[in-house]
Amino acid sequence: MSAAKAASRPDALGRWLRGRAPWPVLLAALLVLALDVVRVVQGPRMPGMDNAVVVRAARALLDGGSPYADKRFLYLPGAVFAAVPETVFGNEALARAVPVVTALLVLAGVVLALRIFGVRADSRLAAGVVAALGVFEPFHGVVYLGNWTALSAVAFPAALLLARRGRWCAAGAAVGAAIALKPMLVPLLLLFVLARRWRALAWAVGVPAAVSLAAALAMPRPGLFFTRTLPFLLRGQDAYARPFDAAWPSVLPRLGVPQPLALALAAGAAVAVLLCARLRWRAGGDPALRLVECASLLMLAAFLVSRPSFQHYMLVVLPSLAASLVVRAAAARSVWLWLPLLPEVAGVSWPHLETARRHAFRDVVLITGVAAALAVHAWRTRSDPSGEVTVSARVYALSNRESVRADGGPPERARDAPDRTETR
Repeated sequence: MSAAKAASRPDALGRWLRGRAPWPVLLAALLVLALDVVRVVQGPRMPGMDNAVVVRAARALLDGGSPYADKRFLYLPGAVFAAVPETVFGNEALARAVPVVTALLVLAGVVLALRIFGVRADSRLAAGVVAALGVFEPFHGVVYLGNWTALSAVAFPAALLLARRGRWCAAGAAVGAAIALKPMLVPLLLLFVLARRWRALAWAVGVPAAVSLAAALAMPRPGLFFTRTLPFLLRGQDAYARPFDAAWPSVLPRLGVPQPLALALAAGAAVAVLLCARLRWRAGGDPALRLVECASLLMLAAFLVSRPSFQHYMLVVLPSLAASLVVRAAAARSVWLWLPLLPEVAGVSWPHLETARRHAFRDVVLITGVAAALAVHAWRTRSDPSGEVTVSARVYALSNRESVRADGGPPERARDAPDRTETR
């Protein structure tokens, strides 16, 4: 048995989570999620407002206008053409269909995240994640808004799954396609740099560049993106959207921190998380876990400092982190990673923070708490100059000794196993 396979073998908890859930449990989990979607569709207000912005931009294009005349259209040019098929439907039909499609996209992302670790879609872990989504406010938010973050929630685990299987160029193309529609996964470009996968990086950069250029040439006044849209984004949008922004440069000034100091603190925190991502990559260990934790750190670093950062952005990284629970060395095994999610549980009342315009104070706890827990884990699993073994490597060494006892002979050396030896 190879060292990589031995280290990825689940312990008792991992085996239980991988086990098939009884069908009543699966149905109950799906029911919890479906009830939340039905609540959105049948609510008093028409859902899908974020998707409606993109559809409105597509209709403006078909009418001969520039999509970027609307300051709230913040996506790259390729998104306009992707939304053109939606223009054949009326607003009421879209308001009913978009929440369902958005929920299905998030579910697809959950399935792909589970597959990174070889977990079945009908497992106990899958049932728990699906049920948790039904009472998780970021899920409710992305379904209600119809935000295209749901596309990134699919592309993120899809790219990691492809990379885990050695198909790095396909992973780069998946990331590039997602960026062409919404540039949320730009931080993942650093993953290809860390992995020294230059051809995959070329795909990740080339696909959105080609799509955006072709789309820009096919629309009137594309330069408005640079003269109108980008300045609007860099200012943190407007007074309507700014209270919902959970990035440090937006939240800290609301707590009395001067804006320059808030920017400096946010930049420092983001750099620290990026350094932890590099440490996590160098630490090695289980290949799937390494990909998920490093990629999540890269995304979280951006969420801390970029404007805007909304609560539903966390749906990009959390399903993959939840799937890593089956690995004994995962950061997800720490309760500190999940405590920041408590303020986002639907039905829990938080004094003075219940209004929509104060929700960002809860959201910043979510983003910062998960980033801190993951960064601390990466720091603890780092390699030090003296050559001491990392926590991940200890798992390999321990698993190797277990496999020697079980098989009666030395294990094979895996291609993706760490090249460090344990020092005593």
